[in-house]
Amino acid sequence: MSYPLRRLEGARVSSLHTRERAAVQHQPRLGPRSYPSLVIALPEWVPAFMTTAPDFIATPHERMRLAIDLARQSASHGGGPFGAILVEAESGRVVAPGVNLVVPLSCSMAHAEMVAISIAQQLEHSHDLGAVGRPALQLVTSTEPCAMCLGAIPWSGITSLVCGSGGDVAERIGFDEGDKPHLWSELLASRGITVLRGICADEAAAVLTDYARRGGPIYNGRDKTD
Repeated sequence: MSYPLRRLEGARVSSLHTRERAAVQHQPRLGPRSYPSLVIALPEWVPAFMTTAPDFIATPHERMRLAIDLARQSASHGGGPFGAILVEAESGRVVAPGVNLVVPLSCSMAHAEMVAISIAQQLEHSHDLGAVGRPALQLVTSTEPCAMCLGAIPWSGITSLVCGSGGDVAERIGFDEGDKPHLWSELLASRGITVLRGICADEAAAVLTDYARRGGPIYNGRDKTD
């Protein structure tokens, strides 16, 4: 299956090298300011990898294992150690994959959950994945969502969430998960979004700890000591 590019007007990710950026900054502005497009595209290995995955996945544990496999593959291909998939909750049809592309794309919002949601929205040609007449969608993520991804979940129209590793594991290896409400899963439930936590948690956590042990970059907005 091929997946569309996620295009928005803004800054094109990784479009300018450092010297080119410096040159642009020092050029006099002669007319209206123009900006390149932002393009978030799945790496080439993802569609190839997804050809080995089933089109339909029945259980939360089986769905989670695919998300974990994506996280593991992402880490081995230079991305972050996080993976996600969107599936139709009832049928189990796999709609879209997502992997963490923060470092490869120099884009702080390119978390696995955000990428999967964005790809699904482009496939459905709609920002509202929960619109009337659409099958209910479930987000399966190898690690509990950070503050940013948590906020995106109800806005996207997703009706259920399945989490692997706890966010505390990501925090322990140095990732800043942001300021989430302590009862975040209950707050999602109050919006009608069901949450399953701790699915294949040990396997999912191992991807994070292995990534840290191998010296993978721990990318945050800035050093927490600043």
